[in-house]
Amino acid sequence: MVGKLLELILKLFFYLLYTPFAWAYDWVAAIVSRGRWVEWTYATLPFLSGERILELGHGPGHLQVALNQRGWQVYGLDISRTMGSLAHHKLMLAGHPHRLVRGQARCLPFSANVFDQIVSTFPSEYLFQPETIAEIRRVLSPEGLLVVLPVAWVGHTSRLDRGFERLFRITHQAPERQDNKWKNKMVELFLQAGFEVRTETITLASSEIFLILASLPKLL
Repeated sequence: MVGKLLELILKLFFYLLYTPFAWAYDWVAAIVSRGRWVEWTYATLPFLSGERILELGHGPGHLQVALNQRGWQVYGLDISRTMGSLAHHKLMLAGHPHRLVRGQARCLPFSANVFDQIVSTFPSEYLFQPETIAEIRRVLSPEGLLVVLPVAWVGHTSRLDRGFERLFRITHQAPERQDNKWKNKMVELFLQAGFEVRTETITLASSEIFLILASLPKLL
């Protein structure tokens, strides 16, 4: 009962943080992750190399800037108008073009087979809905790749770290590392949609991240 109440409170908190209070998103994310939030996001970069890349849920734009710095043609989609403004401003300050679209992932405003890769970091439940997965497959080019970072775990170097991990576990924001049920459930969704799927668990300095790498089958 307590866990359910905390989960509802946390969902409301994230909604407010992502919309009217988006200006505080980076600050709050840094506190919650113990300063590791951007590092976790950048951990997807070694898996991205496509010429045309779409980021679903671009947020304040950290990954947008990093991808543009590598010279790729980068697009971003987010439902939050405020996040769009923040990302736009960040890209402009960095001297990069902005190709940001406001919309929903379950109805992507793009033509079929246009993106080499799609990336999403810490998405909410929308990414794992059948409609969204079908749209992702539609806009990916043949042999395209989807990179998803759904969860990260803080280390156990301090009592505060252990407290944050316990809170995330209670509110279902970060499931048990050894529990494979939630991992298998995520993987199965993409397998059913015709993707080839592998997963990666990456150990960083004081944390771990879990990645889903879903690729379309190679053409014969």
